Parts: sequence; C-alpha cells; structure tokens
Amino acid sequence: MSTDTNTKSPEAAAVPPPGRAPEKRVARGHKRLLTRRDRITLAVMAGVPTVLHVALVWVTALASIALAFTTWDGIGFDSIKWVGLDNFKQLFTDNPQFWPAVEHNIIWFVVLILIPTPMGLFLAVQLDKKIRFTRVYQTAFFLPVVVSLAVTGFVWQLVYNPDTGLINSIIGANKPGHYIDWIGDPHLNLWAVLVAASWRHTGYMMILYLAGLKGVDPSLREASALDGANEWQTFKNVIFPTLRPTNTVVLVVTIIEALRAFDLVFVFNKGAQGTELLSILITNNIIGESSRIGYGSAIAVVLLVISLAVIIPYLIATFRKERRA
Repeated sequence: MSTDTNTKSPEAAAVPPPGRAPEKRVARGHKRLLTRRDRITLAVMAGVPTVLHVALVWVTALASIALAFTTWDGIGFDSIKWVGLDNFKQLFTDNPQFWPAVEHNIIWFVVLILIPTPMGLFLAVQLDKKIRFTRVYQTAFFLPVVVSLAVTGFVWQLVYNPDTGLINSIIGANKPGHYIDWIGDPHLNLWAVLVAASWRHTGYMMILYLAGLKGVDPSLREASALDGANEWQTFKNVIFPTLRPTNTVVLVVTIIEALRAFDLVFVFNKGAQGTELLSILITNNIIGESSRIGYGSAIAVVLLVISLAVIIPYLIATFRKERRA
C-alpha cells in the first residue's frame, strides 16, 4: 500500500499549478489624503496670511528700527540720511515731552493694576457664585471691552462736557463761573481719561479672572468648607493661590494695555496739555505737520524695547513651565 502525504517540499509549494497564472501582489502605497485642489487651497489659506503678517509686522518693525538711526521727511528715499544715535540723544536730553510721556505711561499702568484689576477680580468672584441673571451681568460688564475705544472716547466726551455733561450736571458745575473743564485742565484730563480706561479694563479683567475661577477644582472648596474656613479664608488661602497663572496673564496684559494706550487720549484731546503718551509722540512725529519719521521711529524703538523687556521674561517662564510639564 502506498500512503499519501499532505506535506509538500518548499520547491513544490513555490511552483504554481499548471494552467493558472501566478498572482501578482499589488504594492499598496500611502493613500493621498489631500488632492491637488486641497493642497492649493491650503497653501493659499496659509500663505496669504503669512505674507501679510511678515509684510505688515516684521518688515515694518525692522524698517522702523533701521529708520531710527536716520533722518527722513518721508519724501523720496534719496532724502534718508544716516545720523547714528543722534535721534536717541535728542530724545533723552532735548525733548521736553518724552519724560512726561514715560511718566504718564507708568501712571497708566499703576492705575490699571490698582483699581480696575481688583474690581474685575471682585466681579468675577461674585459672578462665579452662579447667581441669577449672571449671563446678563457678564454681558453688561464686558460690553465696554467689545465697543471700540474711539466710540468709548466719544461717549466719555459727552459725560465730561463742561456745559451739558453728566458729571457737571450732577455736581452743579455747569453754571457760568463754576465750570470744571475735565478735558482741557492739564491737572484733571489725565485722570479723567484713566477713569474711562478703568471702566473698560474692569470688564476685561473680569472675563480673565472668571475663566481662571472656572478652572478651580471644586473639591478644594469643599475641603476648605469641611475644615471650617469661611468665604474670605477660602478665597485667600485656597482659591487665590490657584489663580497664579491667571495673575501672570493679567499682569502682562495690563502692561501691554498701558504701553499701547492711544485711542482714548487721541479722541479726548490728541495727547496735549498733560496727556502725553509715547504712542501719541510717535504719531505726532511720523504723521504730524512736520514729518520726522526717523525721530518718531526712535521713540517707537524705545517703546518696543520696553515691551520686549516685559514680554520676553513671560515667554521664557511659559516655555519652562511647558517643558517641566
């Protein structure tokens, strides 16, 4: 008897049966996720904003830095003359408006950090308690942030009007001989503008702190309540320490707001008679009656250096925190 075996040698298994063509394996490559049209659309959507950003931000910033060492009246590139550090020397020694402008920017920051920032925190804490109509209150307090600063300036001009303004009408200072010129008086106009700026900044701070409070772990509040802490002790010892990242953002935002302050002051009185700011000096020198683009660019460079001195440490601290995480 002969026994059949089912085992085949490797050579026999490799030979295909007669009359049957060998099957070809189709190499499967990576499927194309994007068509040509998709790639073109993506390139346009990413490329156009990038080109605009580089042209309108980086190119202009580098051009301002270069022009800060020149004199130029803005008429023809042939009139550009290299003067080195003369613009900065004149700015620090011979400009009677520069140091008052720096002082006013510092005052702007101090007022924003001392008045509207705590007020925004207070409002955020109250609205975080889920009281009735909390959405309505949030909208009402945040509305000044949405409104344009120019519009805000026009509204407050009406409030400060010495004849028909709300404030003078309430305190009885709208009569001849008793007028209080809130905008024209150099001893009052800066503080009047700061009131309007604080009114707007309060809503901004409220939203930032409200977002931070939403991220607080509810178990921390419960544990504090079980330990017998009252509301103030819970906020001081438990909630406020957890708002450290929010406080950092608030500090940086407030510094930037103080440095870039322009719209309100320009609408009020164009930065004259006691309301000088660095941004106003830049505008007056670059697009004023006598264009001194090089000198105005020197002031812009000073403002840029001050801004970078604040932003760079913040970015370094943020990147270090991300690496540790």
